[in-house]
Amino acid sequence: MEYRNLGRTGVKVSPLCLGCMNFGWGTEEADAIKIIHRALDAGINFVDTADVYGKGASETITGKALQGKREDVFLATKVHGKMGEGPNDQGNSRLHIMRGCEDSLKRLGVDHIDLYQIHRPQSDIPIDETLRALDDLIRQGKVRYIGTSTYGAWQLVESLWQSEKLGLNRFVCEQPPYNLLDRRIERELLPFAKTYGFGIIPWSPLAGGMLTGKYHRNEQGPEGSRYQSGKFRSGEPVPEAAWSVIEGVEQMAKEKDCTMDAFALAWCAHQPHVTSPIIGPRTMEQLEGNLKALDVTITDEDRKRVDELIKPGTFVATYYEADFGPGQYR
Repeated sequence: MEYRNLGRTGVKVSPLCLGCMNFGWGTEEADAIKIIHRALDAGINFVDTADVYGKGASETITGKALQGKREDVFLATKVHGKMGEGPNDQGNSRLHIMRGCEDSLKRLGVDHIDLYQIHRPQSDIPIDETLRALDDLIRQGKVRYIGTSTYGAWQLVESLWQSEKLGLNRFVCEQPPYNLLDRRIERELLPFAKTYGFGIIPWSPLAGGMLTGKYHRNEQGPEGSRYQSGKFRSGEPVPEAAWSVIEGVEQMAKEKDCTMDAFALAWCAHQPHVTSPIIGPRTMEQLEGNLKALDVTITDEDRKRVDELIKPGTFVATYYEADFGPGQYR
């Protein structure tokens, strides 16, 4: 296993990060624990969850799976999402962050969180309020490092300015959407990461499953799959340009004698300035398929062919925007 530094920190993490989003609502507890243990046995030492995944169920299951294994894992979770009906049960305020951290510690059954991330930006709360709360958690020993998810490069520059100005601990990494259908972070975020020493932990490196090989143009997807109808949840059809990229990637994977998901993950993991793509297996079979990416070599010729399919910095589909609203990378 080739371990990598998380940005400018001295922490070594695996080139794939196990995402626990499905655990507790898409994957039963017993199966989820087996998946986590299998990932650890394969050498993955980076595990990522969030308070909102299953309304706390993912954190609870993750904590159970890590009993007796805690020191072998770099454990990450997030705060921001709605966790109750009250007006202060969500967001990036000091009040919610401090409460959220205490609740996550209890669910995880640990005394500290290795990486505590702000799940989404919030423009109506000053970044210094968020940073001061996070800095206090670090000084209290409850958090080791802090990071973000789905922030724009300009927002991260603002955060660094405030951290330096106020003498606060700084963010060390960012989780952006990044895959073979959406390369927009190459415009500003990846150059920013190189300049300021940020780790990049892409979410949805398989584009919500579109890059797994189970979806095909003008065909129904597998029963019960996310895009069974060939449309996003909003009803928007998958663009023709996306199908062209998908078919091209599928052909490249066949030529390399590997699965499509392994190729897509390996490509993402070996892009410049990427630390560790987040895999989100729902089943053991999916995990085993994802782990095969560790054995796939991406050559310069592969990168050239990918660039011909989809130009650097461009996108052909933004499934998460159709589902969840506009992102930061237009």
